Amino acid sequence: MAFNVFVLGMDEFNRQKLERLPVAAECTFHGLLDPAEIMEAEYFPIDDMLERAGDQIQAFDGSIDAIVGYVDFPVSTMLPILARRFGLRGLSLESLLKCEHKYWSRLVQREVVPQHIPHFELVDPFADISVGGRNLEYPFWLKPVKSAGSYLGFRVENDADFQNALAEIRDNIGIFAEPFDRILDHADLPPEVADVGGQFCIAESLIGGRQCTIEGYVHNGEVHFHGLIDSIRAKDRPTFLRYQYPSRLPRRAREQMEAIAHQVLKHIDFDQSAFNIEFFWDAEADTVWLLEINTRIAQHHSDLFEKVDGVSNHEAAVNVALGRQPQFPEGLGQFKYAACCFLRSYKDGVVGHVPEKDEVAALSADVPGIIFEPHVTMGTRLSELTHQETYSYALALVYLGGDDPDQLRERFELCRERLDFAIKTA
Repeated sequence: MAFNVFVLGMDEFNRQKLERLPVAAECTFHGLLDPAEIMEAEYFPIDDMLERAGDQIQAFDGSIDAIVGYVDFPVSTMLPILARRFGLRGLSLESLLKCEHKYWSRLVQREVVPQHIPHFELVDPFADISVGGRNLEYPFWLKPVKSAGSYLGFRVENDADFQNALAEIRDNIGIFAEPFDRILDHADLPPEVADVGGQFCIAESLIGGRQCTIEGYVHNGEVHFHGLIDSIRAKDRPTFLRYQYPSRLPRRAREQMEAIAHQVLKHIDFDQSAFNIEFFWDAEADTVWLLEINTRIAQHHSDLFEKVDGVSNHEAAVNVALGRQPQFPEGLGQFKYAACCFLRSYKDGVVGHVPEKDEVAALSADVPGIIFEPHVTMGTRLSELTHQETYSYALALVYLGGDDPDQLRERFELCRERLDFAIKTA
C-alpha cells in the first residue's frame, strides 16, 4: 500500500530530501500551494490559502494519509487546521499556539520552568508609550508575538532605540499580525491571551551564552530527541553565521535542555509532531535558557542530518504523521560534521552578480558536497527583500561538510571569497 503524504509548500530541495527517506519507497509526496507563495509573499491571505489547500486535498482521488510541513509561518500554523479538517494525525492548534504565540508561550513556560526563561512583559506598540518595557531595565529585546526569521526583532538599548523600534514595528507588523489573527480565529483561547492578537509585542530581558537547537518529536505522548545543533553568531553582530552539527556542547548541557524540553512539552500536551527548541547555555553559570519552541523540523538542518547521519530530519515529520516510530541512524553519512552557512550583506545595495552553476561546481573540488541556494537574483535591491532580519540581508545559503569544525570554517571562508554577488552600494 502506498501512502499519500501532502506537503505544504514543497520545493525541489526538500522534495529530494523526502524522496531519499527510507519510508519514501512506500510514499507518494504531493505538494500543496506554490512554495514561492509561502517563501516570498509580502502578505499571506490565510483564509484563501487554507481554502485552496483544503480543496486540493478534497479533490484528490485516493487515500489521504498524512500532511506535513517544514516551514515556519504560515505553514506551521496551517497544518493543525488542515489535519483536524481531514482527521489526520497532527498537533492541536492550541498546543501549537502555546509555542508559537510568543507571549502565551512565555506564560505557560513560566508555570513549569520559570528559572530558565527571561523576564518578559506585553507591549502594545500602538499605545501611548513614552518608555518601553517599564518593568525591564535596558537593554532588552522587543519583538512581535508572532513573526518569522527574526523579522522586526530589535535589541533596545535606550529610549531612542525603543521609539525607533516602535515606529518600525507600527509600519510593518501587519505583514504577520493580520494573517496570524486569522489563525487565532480557529483556536479556543484562554482569557489571558484572548485579546492578545498579532498586533502586540513582547519585551524580554537579555539572555545569552552559546546558542543551540535541540531537535526531536513526540509520538503517542513519548518525547524523543535526535540531534543537537550549534547556532553560531557573528562576534560583533546579533546575526547567524551558520548552523553546525553535531553540537560541541558538553553532555551536561544537553541533558539540561532535554529535561526542560520534556517538562514544557508535557505541560502543553504537545503530541504527534516534530519540534525544534532553541536554547542558550551559559557556560560560566552552567545554566540553560529557553529561547523559543518551534513546532516543526528545522529545514536548515535537513542537509546537516543527511550529511552526518545519512537521513534528513524529514524522517521525524513524515513517520510521526503516518503514526510510525521514526528511525534515526547515527554517523552513517559522508561527513563527520556539517554546516548550513549564511552569505550576508550588512549594507543595502543592488545585486550585480549571482554565482552560477559552473562557479559552484568549480568550488566542489575544494568543498565536497557543497549545495548553494541563492535567495536573490540579478538586480535585486536588498532593502526590498521580504521578511529579513533587522540587521542584515541574506544573500544565500551554503551547505557543506567536513572532518572537523576547523575544516568547516575554512571551507566557509573559501565560499565567501569565491561566491561573489558584486553588491553595488552606491
